[in-house]
Amino acid sequence: MGGVGKTTLVTHLYNQLLETPETRVYWITASQDTSINRLQISLARRIGLDLSNEDDELHRVVALKKELMKKQHKWVLILDDLWKAFDLQKLGLPDQAEGCKLILTTRSEKICQQMKTQRAIKLWPILEDEAWTLFIERLGHDIALSPEVKRIAVDVVRECAGLPLGIITMAGSMRGVDDPHEWRNTLKKLKESKFRDMEDEVFRLLRFSYDRLDYDSALQQCLLYCALFPEDYVIERGELIGYLIDEGIVEEMRTRQAAFDEGHTMLNKLENVCLLEAAPNYGSRRCVKMHDLIRDMAHQILQMNSPVMVSEYPVMVGAYPPKINLVRVSLKRCHFKEIPSSHSPRCPNLTTLLLCDHRGLRFIADSVFTQLHGLKILDLSRTFIIELPDSISELVSLTALLLKECNRLRHVPSLEKLGALKRLDLSSTTALEKMPQGMQCLSNLRYLRMNGCGEKEFPCGVLPKLSHLQVFILEDMSIAGTYTPVTVKGKEVGCLKELESLVCHFEGQSDFMEYLTSQYKIQSLSSYRIAVGPQDVDVYNKMKSGYGISKALWLGNLCNNGDGDFQVMFSYDIQQLFISKCSCDVSSLIEHSIELEVIHIEDCNSLESLVSSSWLCSAPLPSPSYNGIFYVLKELKCYRSRSMKKLLPPVSVPNLESIEVEHCEIVEEIIGGTRSDEEEVMGEESSSSSSIEIKLPKLRELILRGLPKLKSICSSKLICDSLKNIEATDCNSMEILVPSSWSSPVNLETIRVKYCEKMEEIIGGTRSDEEGIMDEESSSSTNSEIKLPKLRELILRGLSKLKSICSSKLICDSLQQIKVSKCNSMEILVPSSWSCLPNLEKIYVGSCGKMEEIIGGTRSDEHGAMGEESSKFQLPKLRELSLSGLQELKSICSSKLICDSLQQIKVSNCNSMEILVPSSWSCLPNLEKIYVGSCGKMEEIIGGTRSDEEGDMGEESSEFQLPKLRELILKGLPKLKSICRAKLICDSLEVIVVVHWTKLWKKNPKIGRTIHSKIGWTSLEDWMHSKFTGKGLCPRVFNHKTKAEDGDILDISDDADADADDIITDDLDTDNAGNKEPVN
Repeated sequence: MGGVGKTTLVTHLYNQLLETPETRVYWITASQDTSINRLQISLARRIGLDLSNEDDELHRVVALKKELMKKQHKWVLILDDLWKAFDLQKLGLPDQAEGCKLILTTRSEKICQQMKTQRAIKLWPILEDEAWTLFIERLGHDIALSPEVKRIAVDVVRECAGLPLGIITMAGSMRGVDDPHEWRNTLKKLKESKFRDMEDEVFRLLRFSYDRLDYDSALQQCLLYCALFPEDYVIERGELIGYLIDEGIVEEMRTRQAAFDEGHTMLNKLENVCLLEAAPNYGSRRCVKMHDLIRDMAHQILQMNSPVMVSEYPVMVGAYPPKINLVRVSLKRCHFKEIPSSHSPRCPNLTTLLLCDHRGLRFIADSVFTQLHGLKILDLSRTFIIELPDSISELVSLTALLLKECNRLRHVPSLEKLGALKRLDLSSTTALEKMPQGMQCLSNLRYLRMNGCGEKEFPCGVLPKLSHLQVFILEDMSIAGTYTPVTVKGKEVGCLKELESLVCHFEGQSDFMEYLTSQYKIQSLSSYRIAVGPQDVDVYNKMKSGYGISKALWLGNLCNNGDGDFQVMFSYDIQQLFISKCSCDVSSLIEHSIELEVIHIEDCNSLESLVSSSWLCSAPLPSPSYNGIFYVLKELKCYRSRSMKKLLPPVSVPNLESIEVEHCEIVEEIIGGTRSDEEEVMGEESSSSSSIEIKLPKLRELILRGLPKLKSICSSKLICDSLKNIEATDCNSMEILVPSSWSSPVNLETIRVKYCEKMEEIIGGTRSDEEGIMDEESSSSTNSEIKLPKLRELILRGLSKLKSICSSKLICDSLQQIKVSKCNSMEILVPSSWSCLPNLEKIYVGSCGKMEEIIGGTRSDEHGAMGEESSKFQLPKLRELSLSGLQELKSICSSKLICDSLQQIKVSNCNSMEILVPSSWSCLPNLEKIYVGSCGKMEEIIGGTRSDEEGDMGEESSEFQLPKLRELILKGLPKLKSICRAKLICDSLEVIVVVHWTKLWKKNPKIGRTIHSKIGWTSLEDWMHSKFTGKGLCPRVFNHKTKAEDGDILDISDDADADADDIITDDLDTDNAGNKEPVN
């Protein structure tokens, strides 16, 4: 039964499975006209397999099986809306795939039987009380129904027969109706339209909702037009509204923007009455979707009124029996390769032909269009067609010719006779060899989008003939890897008095000035992306990747030549400003452009500041009511501007979200500083810039790289409560990253600091050039408290002067990972002054020459007596601990460490450690792997006390449990006396690797007997074979020379050394994505 909620149910299941990392889930909509070929292609696309060059069905089956068998995870395949049974073998599903499932939905119980499903779940209509709840939920809980209306509404819901789709659409159509007469009339019409079975019942309800749109025939036509798209197709609103304008369903208006507004309003209404549903967006592009039953109803209505043909089968328009009265044909996504002359249609009434999204379509015979005299809309976008047939030149009624992304198209015939054409889209036709002839005759053209077709300049004399153009998009292109810009004359663009949207490239300032002069005092553009001056391929790629979607100006390679007046003449509604390799002064442009959202500057070596000194002197102090320059700024990027000293003036920037500054050699400060007019009037209070408060309430990301003179991010008090990510690299003058003068960034999630030579503290300190009197509470940083409740990741590398992460008490309960390497002044990683870290999962520390303790100690320059509180440290979620190259490290934690989740310990080249896991720690019930290598003083692995500890644990230390320990790898430990002198219980142990330990065993022949006898082995032969049958110890590592008897020495050959090295990976040089970083 349709409309009962099958797809909704499996959609909830699909969304839940998406959140399960160990399971992959794939969704395929089968639909009525499906085929094995289409299902195979859909499945291949979902699992990332390319079958575009495989025509043989059997070969596709083999390829699909192999790919699915390679999947490491369990997987679930959902087949929605299956209309006929098929052999699963032909789909390419493996015969046996452990833990993998197939879920299908269908309206036919017989199909379930034919598919041999293990379990069939039949969905029934919902109960009356559930139906009423759903109805009220969709009608709106905030709508109060009078008692009379409620009684009628209950009967209306009862007429919906418990079908969720019918209930939802009925509620949508009655939303906002409070007149009891209208409710009664609705109930009467419902009762009069009874059908014989439940399937018809759904259509009755849907048709009723459609008929209620009769007050707006355009709205009905809009809904019916959506049925031309394939089943379950996600329809981009912009594409749909473009069609509606072309068809005249949305009437032509004074501006194209007004027509689009009308189109969005219509779609919103259809969503509100539940005849369309919102679909996931494609980036910033909004989308809608049509339920398959509503689509079926629309098809029925279309066939009665204006016959259409819609198919997703690989068929051609002429392959059907002749239908002279066809009005619209949609063959989107039909996979045929050509339309020969034998399939030429004879449809004089045909107005719309949609043949788009056929990557296989390469050829259309010339005769195909000869009988289509009434054709108005032709869409061949995203096909592989090479040449358009010349007969297109005779389609004099054509109003829209769409050839988007036909990247193999080389020739378009003359457009001279197409005087009715209003929309021409040739975007991304990268193979087009020359511009179509006759474009100057398209006097009714409203929309033109194209590239230069290999030309360096748009032909002169064409644009003035296209006086009604509302949208002109002339795109630069990258063809065969080569950047091919196309420019246009400014005076010619200035002739387009009705222009609303413009994308073009002016060769230089003089052309730009001509355009501004022509456009002066004319209504401003609603959107534009204007490039001025030579641009290189890097700039083009940035433009293509998302900049310039609204009102954007790109200035490249411009210099001061007396044409600076363009800054005064240009409209100051710029939203995005990109400046590259310019020596001209653009500060006045920035100062007057109060709508700037994005500023991107690169390679502008003469630019000293974003604003002029005269503006800086007259600028207001930061205040909540300030709404001038930078008020709406969201993104600021500055690269390789070698004269820039200070980036932002001391003003609050309330909407700034991202700052990125790279390779600006003399930048000293990012935000703030005192103004030149403040020094004399602010007195002693202004001697420190801490008297100024800078607010960046929406700042989320701060990235600083290659700034050797940078001393501070902001010397004023900075309030940036939304900050999530800070990254600083090669900033060699910074001493403190986040100083104590800042307000705590309570939403900070990630800190990455690398190769900052003078960095002494990350969070909470004061610089050497600051007095830093923060009142008595902060006079001693050890008494203060800093909260970073959302900090998750801390990565520090190459900070040779770093003494501590934070000398204050740091509360960061969400911290999950700490990575520290090449910080040779640090003695303690996590001092005892910090609170416990309840969510810490990973610790990686490497090549820190002075590191003495990882967790819980105090530095040599700290008093730090924590008393009894410091005797215990809890890391309940710690899973991995990796330490390497810590020559002064004496212990991981001298306090009692509780880390019950610890799974892996790796320690290498720590030559001052005597005990790995001391007896003061609690047992490690989840520890699975231990690796210890090249630790010259290591005497015991588990359970002992260091020579400088009293550490008498008494009877408690007599037993140590590691119930999940599976691997123990020991390498190069010349002083090792025992693995564990206490009774060690490790029943899950599977692999032991010992390298370069032979001398120790020869000196202490009882050690071998002691280890295996304590675990319960009777002999080394039992140890290696009998006890671990099926699991086994690692045979490639154990290469003993002779058969071992009870008590014999286990001898490891030199070959095992390389094998053991293969097992160990250096976590410190691996980032989160698993990519190796260069080791410096």
